[in-house]
Amino acid sequence: SPVSRVVYNGKRSGGPRSPGTGSEIFTPAHEENVRFIYEAWQCVERDLRSQMGSERGLVEEYVEKMPNPSLKAFKPVDLGDLKRRNTQDAKKS
Repeated sequence: SPVSRVVYNGKRSGGPRSPGTGSEIFTPAHEENVRFIYEAWQCVERDLRSQMGSERGLVEEYVEKMPNPSLKAFKPVDLGDLKRRNTQDAKKS
């Protein structure tokens, strides 16, 4: 079976908008982007769940065939840990 792809058709949905809280302003374009990403992610999760137990799945993981040598020393950053440390540092000040 072919690899599934998310396709955006450009149509806006007329669903209700979530109210903003305080100074947060959500434009219709922002809400549409969030809705699009949420729906696309739901498709990915559904495909992953349906793939469990089957030999061939719908989701493929992209892996570089020839990794960029300048990224050899790259170490991922734990954003949760970084946020905790920044929060602790701010409390100490």
